[in-house]
Amino acid sequence: MTNTIKKRSWMKWVFFLLGLEIIALSINLFYGPINIAAGGSTGISILVDAVWGINRSITVFVVNVLMLILAAIFLGRKTTQNIALGSLVLPVLMQITPSFQATNNKLLAVIYGGALMGLGVSILYRVNASSGGTTIPPMILKKYFYINPAVSLLCIDMIVIFLNIFVDGWNAFLLAAFSQVVTAITMNFCEAGFDRKYQVRIMSNDHFDEVKKMLMKNYQSLTLYNVVGGYSDDQKQQILIVVDTRDYGPLITQIHEIDPDAFIITDTIVKVHGGQWGL
Repeated sequence: MTNTIKKRSWMKWVFFLLGLEIIALSINLFYGPINIAAGGSTGISILVDAVWGINRSITVFVVNVLMLILAAIFLGRKTTQNIALGSLVLPVLMQITPSFQATNNKLLAVIYGGALMGLGVSILYRVNASSGGTTIPPMILKKYFYINPAVSLLCIDMIVIFLNIFVDGWNAFLLAAFSQVVTAITMNFCEAGFDRKYQVRIMSNDHFDEVKKMLMKNYQSLTLYNVVGGYSDDQKQQILIVVDTRDYGPLITQIHEIDPDAFIITDTIVKVHGGQWGL
């Protein structure tokens, strides 16, 4: 998918706008109406709206412009250009996107809001774009102080989340913190995909050739490794194979039918590229 987007510039712009609009929906339909600030410039805008009644899109615009000024000073022209468009388009989309309370259940609101936020940010990552805002200070801290940007961004988001206590109480704080977990989980699955697979490593002392023959007949992408037994110091071979989750149970059964004592190690993998697996 990423390679296709890179080849078609119009698709990049479509996904860019789609990612920003999804973020706007998460704010206008779920976070904003219940005054839950889950971090970032959008979270700041929700707090400002709750306390002073200032339009959320205006606050996001002001914060993002201030962050762009910092980027221009400390990060240089190229980096500023890369994040400028997303920083300026997001508040526009927030302004033109309808804003209403999509659900009366606050827990459902933060679940859906967190999921949409994670999806929107993941789409922007896929097209190498950003919505700007509070993602800029971590970039500055990384450049000058070598601080992990993920850690500094989390700290900034937690400060915004903590401020929920003074605006709407502990319940708002807990809901905002929970929404961050939902966002992180969503981003993880969006980046790695939902189609998890198993990497299986197989060793058989007495029935290696039979196991290998069965695997070559029924499966693909078989790989052999030369290994040395740590206890026996014997030269052996290990089979490596990748299978879908639905094929894992039958695979183990077939191996044990040939060699009940076969040594099998299984790892969960999130993505396979190339060969029969394509992208």
